[in-house]
Order: sequence, then C-alpha cells, then structure tokens
Amino acid sequence: MVSRVTRVGERSRVGEGSAGTTVSIRRATARDARRLTRLVRGSRAYEGPYAPMIAGYRVGPDYIETHRVFLAVATGGAGGAADAVSTDAVSTDAVRADERLLGFYALVLDPPELDLMFVTDAAQGLGIGRRLVEHMTDEARGAGLDAVRVVSHPPAEGFYRSVGARRTGTVAANPPAVMWDRPELVIPVPAGAARTGRSGAPLS
Repeated sequence: MVSRVTRVGERSRVGEGSAGTTVSIRRATARDARRLTRLVRGSRAYEGPYAPMIAGYRVGPDYIETHRVFLAVATGGAGGAADAVSTDAVSTDAVRADERLLGFYALVLDPPELDLMFVTDAAQGLGIGRRLVEHMTDEARGAGLDAVRVVSHPPAEGFYRSVGARRTGTVAANPPAVMWDRPELVIPVPAGAARTGRSGAPLS
C-alpha cells in the first residue's frame, strides 16, 4: 500500500477564533476503523483521476491491530479544527467522547514503510501532517529503524520533501489499480531521544 497525504497549505476557517481546543496523538483501536475508512474515501486529495485509487478502500480492524496506526485528535473547544492549540504531538491512549479526528498515519515495521497518512480536509494548513510525521519518526526510532520508505501520492511529494524526505526513485504505474507513476522517497530517522511534548505549543 502507498503513503497518502492530502493537500497542504489550505488553512481551514472552521471554528476560527474559539478557544480551549487541544490536539493529541493516540494509538488507534479497532473501533476507529470506520471513521478512518470514511476519512480516506472522502479525501479531496483523491478527487478526479485519482478517485479509483480509494474507491472501496477500507481501513480494517485487523490492519489497525497489525500495524502502528496513530490518530491526531482534537478535544474541547467549539468543534472546529482551525482553533486548535497543540500539545506538540503528545501521545495519549485516552479516548474522549468529544474528540474530533484530524488525521492519522500507519507505520509498517517490516519492511519499514509509511503506508498511510491522511489529514482531514478541514484541518489542512494547520501543521497536523507535519506533527504526524514527527510522531511517526519517534515511533520508528523507538523500533530501531533508521529510515522509513514512502511511496507518495504524486501531489504530496512536495510535502514529504518539506519534512526531510529524499527522493530515491519512481514506482511505475500498475493498471488498473494505479494508473500513474509515483515518487519513491525515504524519510531519515535521526538517532537520539524521542521528542518531548510541550503543552500549549501553537500549531504552525
């Protein structure tokens, strides 16, 4: 499966100006499968010619339990994404009834690959994708990895390069499922201690 990130740089206007919202990253559970599937199928990044790629796609409970799948979620506030105040990718396993999904990623360890990554359309431009990549890098480091492969959705290559990925090649089209060539990249995993979250850090 390929890595996917929706478009970046479009700042959401939903809920702008309200306060009290925090963002955290937690491990996905099997009960998150349906809403992750809805996020994938509803992503505007796969409109038009890219639509067949996600038609009927499903993030199943078995996939979530097998791989390292993490969610970025917002809690509190008025319900919008753009008013979020981040806890700087602090991890938590707590599940709150008022949490709102902002994005997720799936890391496969063997062989190492960022298999899935999506940010909701409403949370574009808020730094959620960047925070998810930072969290993924920490997970990879903790698992003893020094690099993670990405086969990118073509429009997302610029985003991956912006977070330090290096282009390593091209994965040829595979009709009828994938009708276009895709960039292959590697995200380095620097040695060192995992990042420590700072409560209240603003999104960027």
